[in-house]
Amino acid sequence: MPGPAETRILFENLFSAAVAAADPARVIHDFLPERPKGRTILVGAGKGSAQMAAAFERAWDGPLEGLIVTRYGYGYGAPCRQVEVIEAAHPAPDEAGLTASRRLLERVSGLTADDLVVALISGGGSALLPSPPEGMTLADEIAVNEALLASGAPISAMNTVRKHLSTIKGGRLALAANPARVVTLVVSDIPGDNPAFVASGPTVPEKTGRQEALAIVDRYRLALPEAALRHLNSPAADAPSPEDQRFAGHAVHVIASAARSLEAAAAEAGRHGIEAVILSDAIEGEARDVAGVHAAIAREIASRNRPFRKPVLLLSGGETTVTIRQKGGKGGRNAEFLLAFALAVDGVEGVHAFAADTDGIDGSQDNAGAFADFTSVARMRAAGVDPKAALSRNDAWTAFHAVGDLFVPGPTGTNVNDLRAILVR
Repeated sequence: MPGPAETRILFENLFSAAVAAADPARVIHDFLPERPKGRTILVGAGKGSAQMAAAFERAWDGPLEGLIVTRYGYGYGAPCRQVEVIEAAHPAPDEAGLTASRRLLERVSGLTADDLVVALISGGGSALLPSPPEGMTLADEIAVNEALLASGAPISAMNTVRKHLSTIKGGRLALAANPARVVTLVVSDIPGDNPAFVASGPTVPEKTGRQEALAIVDRYRLALPEAALRHLNSPAADAPSPEDQRFAGHAVHVIASAARSLEAAAAEAGRHGIEAVILSDAIEGEARDVAGVHAAIAREIASRNRPFRKPVLLLSGGETTVTIRQKGGKGGRNAEFLLAFALAVDGVEGVHAFAADTDGIDGSQDNAGAFADFTSVARMRAAGVDPKAALSRNDAWTAFHAVGDLFVPGPTGTNVNDLRAILVR
């Protein structure tokens, strides 16, 4: 079995395999629609949208025009010749995103039934497409976003609220394109891969209504601006219904997902002679709680060789959440997962772990995640960091930075959520 240095290389190889399986350039050609009689308009939003657009351009045999919005720094390395790529802020929306939303709606207006709109949607699009309804401002939408991100709510719940406070989400971008046909290609970062929740579904309607959104506000005690609450309590917040005939004839395809990436990671482990077990591709919940469950399984394997015999690699995907307990900490959900995991396996020899966001960024820093093992806690303390205190203040980045265990691959061009890998030797 590999030693500590080789284990880190193994984890990096698993990440590369998972990302490659979600590379739009490898899969998008299998989902190309038929050429229309009229124009083909390419639109999109998300952290993987620029790479999706570049791949679509290379595969498409015909005239093409359009507009894509991605996160600052994510358009680099994905040059488009026919489609304009603009950048905006994530995770907090900004004026550039507001302009992008307006221009996307303008791009699809005035089309005919002979025209085709291809929407390239990936995770991160919710923040990149601020488009507050009448009575709300960009500042209100930013406040809503901040409240959601700090709430610990799952992504599906957050996006249910977001789509009712928007003029572009929840299928509204597709309705703006009517009567043109809309084909949506999705790189899913949502547990369960419901395309209506990816980027809050700008071209994909979903049946949840504003009453569900209001229930989420109550359940997570969201402190929303008065303008947002007023809108949610009015019929104007009602999102388009999937039964609306204007969506008839539209097509939606999930072209990359966590499930496929986990399978690729498992195959990569097999090439290294290590048995891999996929626990789930749709794990949700508080990051530190999910870490506790993973750690319990790892300890059981380490001490009793059950439910799986060591050596074994445990893989899981999905999207955990972090409830902000103290402002000012650095880190994201993967680093928080790993710090809680490291505390739970402290001293349990032979346990190694890795967690990273497949888009290349975990939280607000430049790392995708980190590495941890049964010695992490001792090494952090030796470096002058109290790992329990760091976890309590949501400061996992600082703890892993102190011991040189951050994972910084840079933007990957895709986004199929988190990859967690635990090796028990």
